[in-house]
Amino acid sequence: MTKRQIELVRAVTAAVEPWAADLPRFFYTLLFERYPQVRELFPIRMEVQQDRLLRALLMIVDLVDDPQHLATFCADLGRDHRKFGTVTAHYAAVGECLLATLAHYAGPSWTPEAAEAWTAAYNTAAQAMDQAALEDARHRPAVWQARVTGHVRRSHNLAEITVQPDQPYPYRGGQFVSMTTPWWPRTWRYYSPAHAPRRDNSITFMVRALTGGRVSNALVRHAELGDTVTLGPPLGDLALDARSQRAVVCVAGGTGLATARALIEQAVLDGVRRPVDLYVGSRTLEELYAIDDLHQLSRRHSWLAVRATVADELTSGSGTQLLNSLAKQGPWPDHDAFLAGPGALVVSAARVLHRGGIPIERLHHDPFVSLDSVGTP
Repeated sequence: MTKRQIELVRAVTAAVEPWAADLPRFFYTLLFERYPQVRELFPIRMEVQQDRLLRALLMIVDLVDDPQHLATFCADLGRDHRKFGTVTAHYAAVGECLLATLAHYAGPSWTPEAAEAWTAAYNTAAQAMDQAALEDARHRPAVWQARVTGHVRRSHNLAEITVQPDQPYPYRGGQFVSMTTPWWPRTWRYYSPAHAPRRDNSITFMVRALTGGRVSNALVRHAELGDTVTLGPPLGDLALDARSQRAVVCVAGGTGLATARALIEQAVLDGVRRPVDLYVGSRTLEELYAIDDLHQLSRRHSWLAVRATVADELTSGSGTQLLNSLAKQGPWPDHDAFLAGPGALVVSAARVLHRGGIPIERLHHDPFVSLDSVGTP
């Protein structure tokens, strides 16, 4: 895309921002009215799906001048959308309704030139998604059925859940997996395996039952041994590059500890020898469920150091014990950072580390968490 087209895409995004809460609802209403056959691909309750649409759009706009990362993001979206039953024909329908939605809310900003720019942006993203999905279909299924083989409650709202997929499930430690349950069909939530791949193909997830969380509450409070859940493809590219000699600071809070543990176990398998300082935060001692395993890893591998803190309010900001500890150990100008956990914690930790000298491009995290505010005063 040209510089002018990129400017127009972002100008339209700024124009519709005041109606961000209404835009997804309008889009889906229009899509289901014009193409009622696609309604069955979506869950009955659409709140989370609407939020994901907006976040995906904002991510695409944010990356529109970064073709390499945009292609990677869209390819992951395309592979992930196979689980919904998305096919090539759906992209045209979605594009038509998306452009109509933007035209409805953008007002004078929606000029013929702006419409052309947005058409180009959407077609670029849709083509990357569709091509990735078609290529993915040549090598693996869209979904995996997995039987629950382990269910251990770690606290009143946290459970360690182990599943056995019906066929090999290739992933790398540090990736995340979407899951849906028979209690809420077509309602998907993302969880990170709590370890690197195992020889027996089993996967363990740490799941916290969130207030109003349909899938998380079903998994923690209702799932039993023998129940079957459905897994989407693995996503994400968090990984410690074995070729780099740069030291690493890793921050994990809540169930983000699962991601950190998997990331470090994968690093061991890959022969990584980069110095890694892992900072772990938890609300309670009981939720430091993997700390013994991590300490054992640190005793076997001198490049790994593990520090754990317990605080009542993990995500309350820079005043927490975890973030204070992180700030005191800086600065970190020569480090890469890997962040996992609640979005508020990731942003707060990123801000501390950025002040400590780590540039934003070396702050690695969940792609759906925005660090736009990190560099601002």
